[in-house]
Amino acid sequence: MSRTVVAGLDGSPESLAAAEWAAREAERHDAPLRLVHAWDWQPLPYVPLAGTEPHRYWAERVPREATEKLRRHHPDLKIDAEQVNEQPIDALLAAAADAEVLVLGSRGLSGIGGFLVGSVALSVVAHATRPVVLVRAGEQEQDEHLRDASGRPSTSSPYRDVLLGLDLARPSDAVIEFAFDAALRRGTGLRVIHGWILPPYYYYGAAIDPRLNAELAEQETGTLDEVLRPWREKYPTVHVTARAAVGPAADHLIDAAADASLVVVGRRNRGVPIGAHIGPVTHAVLHHATAPVAVVPHD
Repeated sequence: MSRTVVAGLDGSPESLAAAEWAAREAERHDAPLRLVHAWDWQPLPYVPLAGTEPHRYWAERVPREATEKLRRHHPDLKIDAEQVNEQPIDALLAAAADAEVLVLGSRGLSGIGGFLVGSVALSVVAHATRPVVLVRAGEQEQDEHLRDASGRPSTSSPYRDVLLGLDLARPSDAVIEFAFDAALRRGTGLRVIHGWILPPYYYYGAAIDPRLNAELAEQETGTLDEVLRPWREKYPTVHVTARAAVGPAADHLIDAAADASLVVVGRRNRGVPIGAHIGPVTHAVLHHATAPVAVVPHD
């Protein structure tokens, strides 16, 4: 039996989308789902007739109604709901400590594909010791799947590929394994993208040579293949396509996320007690990728 899948809940549309996504993830892991609602974590716009319902009543209503809805959609899934009278960041970090994954909601930006990541979510991502997945408002089950033969959204068609952003300067086993496992559980392929930058001297005219450009690209591709070789052997049924692309990794990942069921990126443990230090690539992907994003901490 896997660890529990945990979803942070506050009654907002994005947190309800995250809870639905977490329920599907729990089923993929054959794991129970735990909903965590911190009393202080409810934005006023989502309180019905703000000011007319006591705080305690609202705190009890949010997890109860979410649990009832999820049980209707997932009748065989074990679901527990918990109210925590703590600050949301502390409550979520504590809940994530023993979780398979923690799932949080993120508001979609109007007119711009991507996330509006709040301070609570950023702080949790920056300090969690377990993977954290951010799910945008409006995310639905069919978004994880390819369209059917007629071009319509479907929940029975194959999953879209899982997308992995891989840093060859510090390749992490934890990040790579999370991505391979996610692809395996979905029965889909894994696309791996490594973004690399041309050396500084290239831009000063000393090395504007197609042969050198090809050699550099071949070196990056060879290193990428070498890093992935043992994982291909460990997960032989996962079809892997890998690409070493010139340019900022975040740009390539954000573009490729449009056709992905899940984007997987890493976050290096820096031991910084305050602040949201998650790295520029992960930060950009969190704010602009249109698919759910899994942030995997690593040393």
